[in-house]
Amino acid sequence: MSGHSQFKNIMYRKGAQDKKRGKVFTKIIRELTTAARFGLPDPNANPRLRAAVLAARQANMPKDTVERAIKRGAGADAGEAYEEVRYEGYGPGGVAVIVEALTDNRNRTASEVRAAFTKSTGALGETNSVSFLFDRVGEITYPAETAGADDMLEAAIDAGASDVESDDERHTVITSPDDFNAARDALEQRFGEAASARLTWRPKTTAPVDEDTAATLFKLLETLEDSDDVQNVYANFEVADDVMARLSA
Repeated sequence: MSGHSQFKNIMYRKGAQDKKRGKVFTKIIRELTTAARFGLPDPNANPRLRAAVLAARQANMPKDTVERAIKRGAGADAGEAYEEVRYEGYGPGGVAVIVEALTDNRNRTASEVRAAFTKSTGALGETNSVSFLFDRVGEITYPAETAGADDMLEAAIDAGASDVESDDERHTVITSPDDFNAARDALEQRFGEAASARLTWRPKTTAPVDEDTAATLFKLLETLEDSDDVQNVYANFEVADDVMARLSA
């Protein structure tokens, strides 16, 4: 178990910028509603809902908006019912992409996702066509100042985690899906609420992409995340720092 790994998290996310806040809120509200619909409406007794509430807090979502979404989901028959769907395919440069969605219309969402892949010279595949290239894991993060790397590693081992990655900004604790809830609870008892805690897909390996491929790939990922139906996007690529600097300029 490595406590100081510098493994680069290649999951591409745009972040909750002010101009994107509406879409971010829409995605979180769907997750809150769905988590409450399929579990207890109490975050302390519903790990999925607890993670959604934490995401809402990080996005500065008003408390009353969070409570309304939970109540709507807990009402079972009230409002729209969303279905979880996962899409898999290959983007430009043969990069493997996993798309997680919550939708009330599978045909609409599938059409949007397929069109995004096709436009970027990629191809949507069958379920499990690329997921074997990723590991399904729990991921719990704390700011670097929460504890020293050695202390965090020791606490993570005691909590049943499988790995810890520490750098100047954060500690990222990795768990199996089965151990995720128990590890999160144990770490929060010791260090307080985590900065984030969720189940995610982490690539087993990453492939470098050149500047032209990266530009096209980023357009694909942005198009996917612009969809209200799409919750998360994961891809197994990495971009050199100088290339990223030019693309971000």
